[in-house]
Amino acid sequence: MNYFLTGGTGFIGRFLVEKLLARGGTVHVLVREQSQDKLDKLRERWGADETQVKAVIGDLTSKNLGIDAKTMKALKGKIDHFFHLAAVYDMGADEEAQQATNIEGTRAAVNAAEAMGAKHFHHVSSIAAAGLFKGIFREDMFEEAEKLDHPYLRTKHESEKVVREECKVPFRIYRPGMVIGHTSTGEMDKVDGPYYFFKMIQKIRHALPQWVPTIGVEGGRLNIVPVDFVVNAMDHIAHLDGEDGKCFHLVDSEPYKVGEILNIFSEAGHAPRMGMRIDSRMFGFIPPFIRQSLKNLPPVKRLTSAILDDMGIPPSVMSFINYPTRFDARETERVLKGTGIEVPRLPDYAPVIWDYWERNLDPDLFKDRTLKGTVEGRVCVVTGATSGIGLATAQKLADAGAILVIGARKLERLKEVTAELESRGASVHAYPCDFSDMEACDEFVKTVLDNHGHVDVLVNNAGRSIRRSLDLSFDRFHDFERTMQLNYFGSVRLIMGFAPKMLENRRGHVVNISSIGVLTNAPRFSAYVASKSALDAFSRCAASEWSDRNVTFTTINMPLVKTPMIAPTKIYDSVPTLTPDEAATMVADAIVYRPKRIATRLGIFAQVLHALAPKMAEIVMNTGYRMFPDSPSAAGSRSGEKPKVSSEQVAFAAIMRGIYW
Repeated sequence: MNYFLTGGTGFIGRFLVEKLLARGGTVHVLVREQSQDKLDKLRERWGADETQVKAVIGDLTSKNLGIDAKTMKALKGKIDHFFHLAAVYDMGADEEAQQATNIEGTRAAVNAAEAMGAKHFHHVSSIAAAGLFKGIFREDMFEEAEKLDHPYLRTKHESEKVVREECKVPFRIYRPGMVIGHTSTGEMDKVDGPYYFFKMIQKIRHALPQWVPTIGVEGGRLNIVPVDFVVNAMDHIAHLDGEDGKCFHLVDSEPYKVGEILNIFSEAGHAPRMGMRIDSRMFGFIPPFIRQSLKNLPPVKRLTSAILDDMGIPPSVMSFINYPTRFDARETERVLKGTGIEVPRLPDYAPVIWDYWERNLDPDLFKDRTLKGTVEGRVCVVTGATSGIGLATAQKLADAGAILVIGARKLERLKEVTAELESRGASVHAYPCDFSDMEACDEFVKTVLDNHGHVDVLVNNAGRSIRRSLDLSFDRFHDFERTMQLNYFGSVRLIMGFAPKMLENRRGHVVNISSIGVLTNAPRFSAYVASKSALDAFSRCAASEWSDRNVTFTTINMPLVKTPMIAPTKIYDSVPTLTPDEAATMVADAIVYRPKRIATRLGIFAQVLHALAPKMAEIVMNTGYRMFPDSPSAAGSRSGEKPKVSSEQVAFAAIMRGIYW
């Protein structure tokens, strides 16, 4: 038996060819001249040679598919089944491309099938041909389609109309649902349909523990089917006698709602499930013109656009959240009865689909998300760069090829660090500065701008921490002044100094090293946490003003890190801490991904607990306050004796890993 396929190298086509070869057939595949290499690779996959899978050079948008007269003559009368699969399946494709491929391409395929005297014509349409019909759409319905405003819906409907009205070869029409990956391998060739929501699910997984229930959306029922079901059904139906002129819905007769689908894939991706789903149809009582007016408000449009862009979701996809159409498939069920070909349940193969996406289709896999790709040749300023987090961050930036500017108080130590970084091949520029001195900050800014012209990344790392209970601070008001002077005023002075050039260039990123104490309201750190909280608040306000000018801020609520800053508190020698290198990795992530905030899950949980149950959060922190005493130095003692740590303290610190006590 001889077959001819358009779209034979495409997603559905490559699986269908495999089925047709299993029948012992010879398959002719339409390919463009420049795409023959792709077909050669597929032959290897199929275990077929050029006598089994034959390339037919042509073009979908040309008359008779661009097949030359000699080849057409050789094919005439020899094709038993002509499968037309080639089409634009991308919701985001431009209207002109969809018109040319879906409609004119189908017309060319119909004419070519007639010219070569094919015995059967099989048109792979889509449930999109029904438009946004409200209610049940049967297989014998076509003209009843409605709301075909979107180019994809309209062109799929019109292409099917070409077959129905112009095809003189006996035809069969197949309308698959939203086709996703193979149930065994998860194989899929592009992000489409429900895949657009995978990035959102992944981001929620990174932000929250799996056991935390979330609030999400409900919606209409989306008809999702795996590619192997579609191909198995088409292969079977195509070879049946007496089914010409009919249409077959290759769909799930029991489709899931949008919220159910998101929960199924959330579970497959080990992300939190939506414990409560809000059905947007409950707002149907609001007059349409009011809803449309609200959607067109500039802040709403910008916010919607930003969220969708961040999640990689095309705006057109959102119009299908409340998909109104159900599909009757009684003809398909009739011809498949007793064959064992049926739609598997989504929960059974969703983990395979998710795994393939995360390993092969996740958009982040195709972006340069390396620190080198982000900062190479860029001017990066790190304060407090001679020890701890600052030094570890400077080392990472140096290795990534940044033009590195480092600042710290001690000139001799600066020289040592500069020599060490330059030995790694880095471009390093060191300037001594006491960042608690406003005049010194201004001089530092002027020197950097005079020498480098601008700053791309500013890491405000220099800071002062004081661990002392308020009971011991009544006569130490200077503790609050010292922390504010360096942690807040020094950082703001640098931001305000470098920002004008950032705004002029419409490019700049500020990373503020804050503290988990800001989220947990850590006792004994009132001076330190207050200064960091002030910087957090300033940065949020500045970000609101400069959001549309590409000057961005990231706050890192850093957990406890083993640095010289915590050395005076000997009890920290016995509790879990991050290493400076681990902390610097968080800074690198901030520079590469530019999130608004980076915090541990425990830190986020503490903030949520404080918002929802402030008294409970207060009791937990007070328990820790009573369990861990002030250090001798905080009480004014110069004793270097290391305090004894009880098993209860170790256990409590382990549970509250990273929190300051």
